[in-house]
Amino acid sequence: MIQFLWLVPLGFLVGSFGTLIGAGGGFILVPILLLIYPNKSPDTITSISLTVVFFNALSGSFAYSRMKRIDYKSGIIFAIATLPGSILGSVITSYVPRHLFNGIFGVILVIVSVFLIIRTKKEIISNNITAKKGYVTRTIIDIEGNEHTFSYNPVVGVIVSVLVGFMSSFLGIGGGIIHVPVLVNILNYPVHIATATSHFVLAAMSFSGTVVHIVNGVLQSSIIQTVALSIGALFGAQLGAKFSKKIHGVAIIKSLAVALAIVGIRIFIMAF
Repeated sequence: MIQFLWLVPLGFLVGSFGTLIGAGGGFILVPILLLIYPNKSPDTITSISLTVVFFNALSGSFAYSRMKRIDYKSGIIFAIATLPGSILGSVITSYVPRHLFNGIFGVILVIVSVFLIIRTKKEIISNNITAKKGYVTRTIIDIEGNEHTFSYNPVVGVIVSVLVGFMSSFLGIGGGIIHVPVLVNILNYPVHIATATSHFVLAAMSFSGTVVHIVNGVLQSSIIQTVALSIGALFGAQLGAKFSKKIHGVAIIKSLAVALAIVGIRIFIMAF
C-alpha cells in the first residue's frame, strides 16, 4: 500500500510528459526503475515499463483522437509493421545481462538525443509540400480547423517501424523516442501529428510486447508496481495531451532531446 503513495504520482508524471512528446514515457520510466530496483532483471524492468506505456498510450490516443490529430491510415500500417519486432524484442530481453542492458540503453538514448539536437527543425508548411515519386500525401484537419499536409515514403515508414518495434520492446521504452524523430525528420510529419500518431502506434506495439511478458510469467512478481504506475499514467496522459496544444512543436522536440541526453548518460555510467 505504501508503494501506491509514490508510484501513482510517478506514473502520473511519466504519463504526462510521455504523452506531451508522444514517447509514451518509457524512456523516463525505465531509467527510474533501473535506479530504484537494482536487483530486478532487465526483462522484469521492461515488462513493467511496457505495460505502463500501453495504458499511457491507450489513454493518450483517446485524447489525441478527440483532437483529430491522429493519422489513422498510416498509423495502422506502421502499427502492424511494429508487431513482429515487438514480439521478438520482448523475448530476447530475458537473455541479456543487466550491465549490458544498461550500456546499450544509455548509448541509444544519447545517440537519439544528438540526432534530435542536430536535426530539430520547424514544422513543415503545407503549401510547400511537393510529393515525390512513390510518396504518399496525407492531409489531416484537426478539431481546431488547422490543416496539416505532408508527404512521405511508405516503404521507409514500414522498415523503420519494424526496427522501432524491436528496439522499443527490447528496451521497454515504447519506441516513441525513436518513432517521433523519424516521423518528423525523415517522413516529414508535422510535430503535433507525429506525436499523436506515434501514440496510436505505441498502443498496439506495447500491447503485443506486454502480452509476451504476461505469457512468460515475467509480470507476476511486479503486479503492485505495474498497477500503481499504470493508474497514474492513465490520468497523466490526459493532462499531457491537453498541454500539447499550448506548446510549440520545436519546443517539444528540444525538451525530448535534453531529457534523453541526461538520462542516457546516467544509465550508461551505471553499466560500469
